[in-house]
Amino acid sequence: MASQDWFEKDFYAILGVPQDADDAAIKKAYRKLARTHHPDKNPGDAAAEQRFKDVGEANSVLSDPEKRREYDAVRQMARGGARFTAGGPGGASGGFDDVFSSMFGGGGGGTRVRHSTGGGGGEPSLEDILGGMFGGGGGPAYGGAGFRAPQGPRKGADLTARTSLSFRDAVEGSTVTLGTTGGGQITTRIPAGVKDGQKIRLRGKGQPGEAGAPAGDLILTVAVEKHPVFGREGDNLTIDLPVTFAEAALGATIAVPTLDGSSVKVRVAPGTPSGRVLRIKGRGVPVKDRPGDLMAKVSIVVPQRLSDEALAAVETLQGLDEGHDPRAELFENARR
Repeated sequence: MASQDWFEKDFYAILGVPQDADDAAIKKAYRKLARTHHPDKNPGDAAAEQRFKDVGEANSVLSDPEKRREYDAVRQMARGGARFTAGGPGGASGGFDDVFSSMFGGGGGGTRVRHSTGGGGGEPSLEDILGGMFGGGGGPAYGGAGFRAPQGPRKGADLTARTSLSFRDAVEGSTVTLGTTGGGQITTRIPAGVKDGQKIRLRGKGQPGEAGAPAGDLILTVAVEKHPVFGREGDNLTIDLPVTFAEAALGATIAVPTLDGSSVKVRVAPGTPSGRVLRIKGRGVPVKDRPGDLMAKVSIVVPQRLSDEALAAVETLQGLDEGHDPRAELFENARR
């Protein structure tokens, strides 16, 4: 809905963009100014808080194609009485020319109609005209050109925000508190299993609507920090599991850490090669339908230093294994 404030406020100047700026330029300018003047960065600074509100209002209008068209029309009408030329034969139709000439009885081509904000004489004021055009109440509805104004107050604009979570909080779920326009706060629950870059829509947490209309939504983008031990593939967690040569060769039962801080026992079968993945059921991301698994990838650790006894044992093993070439099959397949 058009506002009387639109005659007085230059939203393009507030954001520092030209009138023909595209959506990307408007978004970039808004984000930069919002960060600069955010109340969290300027505590107690009333001027910065007002500037932050002005920037938010300008963005809510210019980022909405329909609102921006209305705003541009209102600003055009406010410049010097706003002349509109009624279209004649062979000319374009359906624009403001046709609307205004039909409202006030304009005829054929070339007729210029000047509308002013002054009242008197029973003629409609510009405020009445705008009320009829842009859905305002209290004024007459003008429909001589078949123009039907949108009815009812407009829903508030959607807002965007970002937050960062630790790997553990993203997997298990977390409650976060976000700063809002005007210095307020929103506390919301992030569900378990949220992924890096995922967008969450918080209903009714955007800009307030007009005249009691519903508020817009807040679109929250989540960034997930890396974990030094665990990784993620879908709903499965991953971990590199170090094992000794003896454990891999002879087999062993070893402990594997889990994300909740506990551990589980797994069996490493005799002759397990490096790179084999052991699946631990139900120890992945705790999604509702079916929890993911923990995938432990075996990594055989080669000792950096050997005692004399260990060195002798390895040399004995080497002698027993003499004549076996573990790369013979590799070379054979390479010749195919």
